[in-house]
Amino acid sequence: MTALYTDRLSVRPGETFQVHASAKGLCQLQIARVGRNRVVVQTYVDIATAEHPIPTTADAEGCGWPSCLTVTVGDWASGYYDLLLTDADGQSARHFVCVRPAKGQTGSRAAIVLATNTYHSYNWWGGANAYSDVTSLMTGRKSFADAMDDAIGVLSTQRPFIPLIVGAPDDAPRLINLRKRGFEEQPFAADYDWMIANGCSPYDGSAGFLNKWEHRFVEWAEGEGYALDYHTDYDLDAEDDVLKDYSCALFVGHSEYWSGRERDQIERFVDAGGGLAILSGNTCFWKVRWDDDGKTYVCRKWRGFDAAEDRNDPADATHLWSHPNFARPEAELTGLSFVFGGYHRLGMCASRGQAGFTVYDDRHWALEGSDLFYGDVIGDQVPLVGYESDGCRFQFDDNGLPRATPMVGVPENLEIIGLVPCAFGEEAGRGYAPIIPPEKLDVIAKVVYGDDTPESQAKILKGHAILASFKRGEGEVFNAGTTEWAHGLAAGDPYIARITRNVLTRFGVEPEKTS
Repeated sequence: MTALYTDRLSVRPGETFQVHASAKGLCQLQIARVGRNRVVVQTYVDIATAEHPIPTTADAEGCGWPSCLTVTVGDWASGYYDLLLTDADGQSARHFVCVRPAKGQTGSRAAIVLATNTYHSYNWWGGANAYSDVTSLMTGRKSFADAMDDAIGVLSTQRPFIPLIVGAPDDAPRLINLRKRGFEEQPFAADYDWMIANGCSPYDGSAGFLNKWEHRFVEWAEGEGYALDYHTDYDLDAEDDVLKDYSCALFVGHSEYWSGRERDQIERFVDAGGGLAILSGNTCFWKVRWDDDGKTYVCRKWRGFDAAEDRNDPADATHLWSHPNFARPEAELTGLSFVFGGYHRLGMCASRGQAGFTVYDDRHWALEGSDLFYGDVIGDQVPLVGYESDGCRFQFDDNGLPRATPMVGVPENLEIIGLVPCAFGEEAGRGYAPIIPPEKLDVIAKVVYGDDTPESQAKILKGHAILASFKRGEGEVFNAGTTEWAHGLAAGDPYIARITRNVLTRFGVEPEKTS
């Protein structure tokens, strides 16, 4: 077995990190910055390693392997750095570190925050993740339902990542059906044959950088000449002033999990005049917590109020941000919520949907110079709207324009630019086997409507992906409402690119040069 992890994921120039590995013989470690190009900055050879056992509690308590290398970060540009370890037999494994700018030396007006909390939530190396006992699921020892019952809520960061989370190949399929379901065709989700051939679990595609959302955005941004400073979710929890010198904070991956301290900082940033650009979906859905100086990640999800420590201190519990116990729904900050959105072009969830936003507010600032008009559709050829989307309830006014219904944190001043239907899950009893069954509809219905009656649960199933913005405090929030926005940029869609440039310009970020 060849595998590695680091004692920390986030470092600045001049700081060190430890590499812990299990491998055979002398190894080589190549460190490369990954953006528009892959640039090797350091190579270590003849690293003495040994093979180590996988503890039975590795998922929750870590591996405890000894360090085999101390790396000092040089004058490396801020970015995502791929760590490629190769052993004596040519077997390889990957990990990563995020290199932040030197303290007090921001190199950009824009901070991109990597969705590392999501990486941890989906990581099942050594056993289970926050969703399931995935190892038992993938080996056939447990059914899907039984494996989900054995998800864990306390996860260690001191272990490797699953290879397809940190090392997805360039041909890894997107989490969206690229074509509409045919007449009487059985529902499908993404590329099932690829998943089988590559040993991909149901969780591997939902997190990570390489060849996923954040990577695609960075490729586009660097090609356009935008400079970005990189930080992780944990950085915003561990340090109170990470964002103070920026005009724009970017969340472009699947940023599903935010801690209380991270959210506090982002709210202060926006209220003080910052621009929050959410070019993704399913954002800030779950509240999580960090313990043990970043070594332990607590993400109990639906069981968030079951643990004794969380019952004793509800403010520190982990559950839905929209849960009434917190009195702090995420839409107060993001403008939108997954409880009003859902899935598109997966299984029977909008299986023949247009996968693009229908434009309503064609005079919105984000559409300036885009040549888009009322009734046009953005991104249907990409396809743009898929996997997970955020939305809101709305009503049409006398001018035929959708107006947000202020509920569960959705602000009254939300400006809806475009929308498209999506589904929170598949409706039972419609003649097709479920692929995306809705999870905990009773809990969601109680959060949204105050009761869990069948009528309220049925209402949750039908939602919309929303493209929107709103002003909050002295700042402003733009929310693309779909996880797939970066793929629109990667596809070279001129409308999506124009909107993205408009957002960055409005939030004080301009390209340094065009390459």
